[in-house]
Amino acid sequence: MERIITLTGDLGSGKSTVSAILCKKLNYDYIYTGKIQRAIADKYKMTTLELNKYAETHPEIDEEIDSTFKSLNNSTRLIVDSRLAWFFIPHSFKVFLKTDLSVTAQRIFNDSNRTSEKKYASIEDAAANIIARKTSENKRYMELYGADCADLSNFNLVVDTSFLSAEQVAEIIFEKYEQYCDFVNK
Repeated sequence: MERIITLTGDLGSGKSTVSAILCKKLNYDYIYTGKIQRAIADKYKMTTLELNKYAETHPEIDEEIDSTFKSLNNSTRLIVDSRLAWFFIPHSFKVFLKTDLSVTAQRIFNDSNRTSEKKYASIEDAAANIIARKTSENKRYMELYGADCADLSNFNLVVDTSFLSAEQVAEIIFEKYEQYCDFVNK
């Protein structure tokens, strides 16, 4: 039986890059929150942090994002990159990519592709915004769904990506995913 891999984790942990590698290797499709959230932020002329703050008092924002992922439970051959995909798709192979805050801040500060996010004045500014965004999201998810994204026991696999290449991370996930599928299919 072909399954779904849900990927979540720290900002700047390499979720998008790793997802692309896994999609190619497994011939799976890719769905991710970042694109949806950035499009909504652009629609409201906000940064993603501003949208997260706004969503604290406007639950329709989360519903707009989350309804996409709730509908995927009967899908197959997907890599889903979303903060709550593990929660909305409980039968998936759930992966959390963890990264040291200083590494994350440096990655995000130097990432010119993050055009919908504000340009940070420094790596320290990026770190402060990362913490604020994560705090905002975790608070909302606990209030809305009782989903604790900080509880790593919710995941089948946790990988620290701080000092690994995206290819190394993808290979670890691929190997563990194969073992998981073999176990589930017995």
